[in-house]
Amino acid sequence: MAARAALLAILLTLSCAAAAEAAVGVNWGTLSSHRAPPQVVVDLLRENRIGKVKLFDADAGVLRALARSGIQVMVGLTNGELASVAGSPAAADAWVSQNVSQYVGRGGVDIRYIAVGNEPFLTSYQGQFQSYIIPAMTNIQQSLVKANLASYVKLVVPCNADAYEGSVPSQGAFRTELTQIMTQIASYLSSNGAPFVVNIYPFLSLYQNSDFPQDYAFFEGSTHPLVDGANVYYNAFDGNFDTLISALSKIGYGQLAIAIGEVGWPTQGAPSANLTAARAFNQGLINRIMSNKGTPLRPGVPPADVYLFGLLDEEEKSVLPGNFERHWGIFSFDGQAKYPLNLGLGNPVLKNAKEVPYLPSRWCVANPARSLEEASNHLKLACDTADCTTLYYGGSCYGIGQKENVSFAFNSYYQRQKQDPKSCDFDGHGMITYLDPSVGECRFLVAIDDSKSSAVASCGGGCCGVFCGVSILTLWVLMYLRMMGSA
Repeated sequence: MAARAALLAILLTLSCAAAAEAAVGVNWGTLSSHRAPPQVVVDLLRENRIGKVKLFDADAGVLRALARSGIQVMVGLTNGELASVAGSPAAADAWVSQNVSQYVGRGGVDIRYIAVGNEPFLTSYQGQFQSYIIPAMTNIQQSLVKANLASYVKLVVPCNADAYEGSVPSQGAFRTELTQIMTQIASYLSSNGAPFVVNIYPFLSLYQNSDFPQDYAFFEGSTHPLVDGANVYYNAFDGNFDTLISALSKIGYGQLAIAIGEVGWPTQGAPSANLTAARAFNQGLINRIMSNKGTPLRPGVPPADVYLFGLLDEEEKSVLPGNFERHWGIFSFDGQAKYPLNLGLGNPVLKNAKEVPYLPSRWCVANPARSLEEASNHLKLACDTADCTTLYYGGSCYGIGQKENVSFAFNSYYQRQKQDPKSCDFDGHGMITYLDPSVGECRFLVAIDDSKSSAVASCGGGCCGVFCGVSILTLWVLMYLRMMGSA
């Protein structure tokens, strides 16, 4: 009994230490044709002492790279996988076996959460995923029990803030058609010690509403605060957070822990999206979280976890919401910090990725010996395949000039094609140069050699991560207690 008590004390101490060091995590999305090798990204996370990462799927290469890193991981069951898992316990068993069980264990991946779907209740989905959520959760939970992982890996359902509504926070309530399923989800979360995960985007509120006070989107106070009885809200984040608390209270779960699954600010693609605004928002958010100030309805209680969106830019994301969708990263696609940011994890500023395997330093530009007008006819063709969002209003390359616009488009296409010489032809209107054609803040990229993106560096037989001892010992204690009948 004394040994068990000692082990439990160690486990609790280590769990608390891990939580304190990694209050802020990041979303690692991979919708890019210029993907850095997963091991380079994991090294970037460790170099910046980021101890929590949220994935949108369960990519095998990414998970292999996260092994022995000590980073706590949330993997994702995608919306496209919901139907099969909801309809078949065997499919759920296979999913857990392939994406969780084989990675968890000594020297493995510290998977803490499985996200069942991603914003499945968005109004734009018109309820197409709603009927799958509870059956999918049920089947995945049973699969975790069979795998002896249910006490360690928890299920969550990341929700968009449009799942609830209210003119002021105290009137917050879930959409009528979601009340029953939200009650079921909250009941599961409460019983299993998992948080309610919500995505909050003050940027989108500002972008979509011309009457939205700009200073209310940030954390430095507002000349247009929202008054709700005795409570006064000086920023949109607090107001949105407390609206969710009110909605949870109305279904009987007002004390449920809340984690922020996505929150951030893009750096270009819209008038209000720029480096200055992104830095101000993200630093203000982090300072707010680290102060433990909480909100009017939860004073002194910060969110359980906060995952910044996102880690890296993703140039293959849809631009239907706006060109800014491809520019949420605190790092560019190749892991270079966009602006100084103190994550509150020990480094005063972000550190850049190292050993990024770029392709050779060469670019495709408009051939000065050919007609610029004729070359311009190829611009649209190039941009239909490559990412040219930085050329448009609100982008870092907006207004650089017609010739430079053509060169930027040509180069984006050329790099997308991994510098295939034929891709810089454009009927003789393109030419390859070895002189960097970047203009001011407008960067002409050099692509990453993604032939190395699946390669994962080996750490040998030892522990690779700065938090590795915590995660491995924690898992060992859990397995020991289970064998002793205490877990």
